[in-house]
Amino acid sequence: MDILSTLLLLGLVMALLIILRWRNKPVNLPPGPTAFPVFGNILTLDNRAPFKTFVKWSKTYGPVMTVYLGFRRVVVLVGYDTVKEALVDNADDFVGRAPVPFMQRVLKGYGIAISNGDRWRQLRRFTLSTLRDFGMGRKRMEGWIQEESRHLLDTIKNTNSAPFDPTFYLSRAVSNIICALVFGQRFSYEDSHLLRLLQIISGILRFGSSTWGQLYNVFPWLVERFPGKHLNTINDVDELKTFSRRKVQEHKDSLDPDNPRDFIDCFLIRLTQEKDSPNTEFHYENLIASVLNLFLAGTESTSTTIRYALMLLIKHPEIQTRMQKEIDTVIGQGRSPLMEDRKSLPFTDAVIHEVQRYIDLVPLGIPHYTTHHIKFRGYTIPKDTVILPLLHSVLRDEEHWERPWTFDPKHFLDTNDNFKKNPAFLPFSAGKRSCVGESLARMELFIFLVTLLQHFTFTTPEGPESIDATPEISGFANLPRKYQLIATPR
Repeated sequence: MDILSTLLLLGLVMALLIILRWRNKPVNLPPGPTAFPVFGNILTLDNRAPFKTFVKWSKTYGPVMTVYLGFRRVVVLVGYDTVKEALVDNADDFVGRAPVPFMQRVLKGYGIAISNGDRWRQLRRFTLSTLRDFGMGRKRMEGWIQEESRHLLDTIKNTNSAPFDPTFYLSRAVSNIICALVFGQRFSYEDSHLLRLLQIISGILRFGSSTWGQLYNVFPWLVERFPGKHLNTINDVDELKTFSRRKVQEHKDSLDPDNPRDFIDCFLIRLTQEKDSPNTEFHYENLIASVLNLFLAGTESTSTTIRYALMLLIKHPEIQTRMQKEIDTVIGQGRSPLMEDRKSLPFTDAVIHEVQRYIDLVPLGIPHYTTHHIKFRGYTIPKDTVILPLLHSVLRDEEHWERPWTFDPKHFLDTNDNFKKNPAFLPFSAGKRSCVGESLARMELFIFLVTLLQHFTFTTPEGPESIDATPEISGFANLPRKYQLIATPR
């Protein structure tokens, strides 16, 4: 068959598929913009910041709307009330996790992040209990973070107040916390292998937020047939897998079932205990995928938040000064901060919360999925529909934030300057699929930032006005621009 005949046949097949799809379009779907055949709505999306387009469309079609990303049907949830009603009030209906094509490509459906059903339930329950056993959210973990903070201080002191890029200074410190939990060890900041792994993790997040990464997730069958960044990223993920496999093998060779040292040991013990169970999810592929899930999520999100925080404190030096005065009054500079200090540092606590709200790190949220037909707000959402809980619209909801587009710690302070909670503060999402490492991230953000402000004042060579806090990339994640940091000892 010649090329022309092949293309003609392919065109006829696609046309037939399109006709069948639109003839079988589900009834009573939420409203949404008109979708084009094959492309859906992607031609009218802002590919640099798709969440902005979704918010704009919601003003016409309402807080529950249907869009099409290529052939994929997606229901977008906009605003705090809508997201909370779905993820919390109707948690069982929205507990599924969408099969994001790139994640499926590299993880094959294994691990805690993108699995569903009994696999997800077994792995999430085990992961939460194991991380708690090893100190997540407790005094033991507090000590680890305090110790790592001292290593970070020493490294920053060595810059001698010269400008530097804080990216990998921060990611090495944060990564060592999750490494202690998962691998039972921390790595030297001079370890070139660790730096390489952190560069890979940063690259994966950047790829997922790039136009090419988003295109992969819409048309994976097409992008796979061309050379591009996705091939480099897949190779990088394979390098992370190789590292994880080597660590697992080291653990197998030295395992003492009576004295588990970390997450890997506990998983290996459970794997042995359930090796004859036909329904167990404790097997090698789930172990490797879960290790990758924890390593990636436990490194980049928190370190990026701290990098954003320092940027915003440089841009708003009056806020940095007020935090330092409060910290000096309550803790001083002679001891490490404790989590119990947080209640005595309302302004500092408010600033940390406002950083998370304002940077809007994962604006689209992690995609959910309907594993069965559901009814929601009078609409019928069919099985196998991707659900996007737009966290951006929650963290910028004008009904819950007085100045949603402004960095303002007063969002978390009452009239007496006491810390106040806000139900629309959902940077970790909500419901049964909320981030498993939320308590760890909260502890890291508080101890690392307070420790840094105890010992340094942060500026940049060009001054506060040079700081551009708008994201460099706004796809899956809002990623900050590069900047030079000057840490002056106090």
